[in-house]
Amino acid sequence: MSAVLVEDGPDKGAIWHFGEPTKEQRALESGQAWADLSHKEIISVSGVDRLTWLHSLTTQHLEKLEPALWQEVLILDPKGHIEHQFLIVDDGETSWLVVDAGRSAPLLTHLQKMKFNLRVEVKDASQDFAILRAPGKTDELGGPYALVPRKELDHMKETFSSAATQVGTWALEAERVAQRRARIDFETDNKSIPNELEMLNRSVHMNKGCYRGQETVAMVENLGKPPRRLVLLHLDGSVVSVPATGTDVERDGVKVGFVGTVARHHELGTIALAVIKRNVPVDAQLTVDGVPAIQE
Repeated sequence: MSAVLVEDGPDKGAIWHFGEPTKEQRALESGQAWADLSHKEIISVSGVDRLTWLHSLTTQHLEKLEPALWQEVLILDPKGHIEHQFLIVDDGETSWLVVDAGRSAPLLTHLQKMKFNLRVEVKDASQDFAILRAPGKTDELGGPYALVPRKELDHMKETFSSAATQVGTWALEAERVAQRRARIDFETDNKSIPNELEMLNRSVHMNKGCYRGQETVAMVENLGKPPRRLVLLHLDGSVVSVPATGTDVERDGVKVGFVGTVARHHELGTIALAVIKRNVPVDAQLTVDGVPAIQE
């Protein structure tokens, strides 16, 4: 079957599936799958000060980042709210930042403002480089990933296809939801802090120096009481349509949170990531747009 494309959102134009989502999810689960993520945007950061500079701006420990080691990174506002989320890899000369479509421009603007007199050069590299989800067992970042020059992209796709099954974003997102990996603009709003979204010790390094928003992260971690929490919901799968991102999660008719990503998983059924108030009991009966939902 020919590819079915994503019609809207940051993945618009990417391949959604090839007609057999269950087969694709099983291939991904077994490590025998790859995916075209060339719709994502890429920023390059070069210069001798690049790693110490990025280290100072972000939640990750980057000043001694080893080449070819992928990391997930956040940039927070002064109050600890999440402003940017991206993947980063360094090749020894340049750091490459991978963001969702539409998010490179605001990140570029922020980075340009923070250069001061440091020896760094920041530019949009989306026309020259692309990212693929490479074959292999899924790691904690949703990879393995391959950064590929666009002039070599077709050849790399052919190479991957000779050894693995190509899958679409349906499989990738179902896996992400099942693994409880939050994504900006889906599981975040203007109040989101990393503590709520299970990002500590993954996107946020807990033993590094000062960065913007660190005070909030440290205070909430020490108190152990973030105002909200990320949950995996199991939805009634008998409903044909699925709730949209941002739909209210309710308990007895009262809003207690919102839904991020809803996915149809080949084993778990219809599942969703949601952000709800911390004090909602785990066994509480919830609904999403009238659909019964159970927390895991």
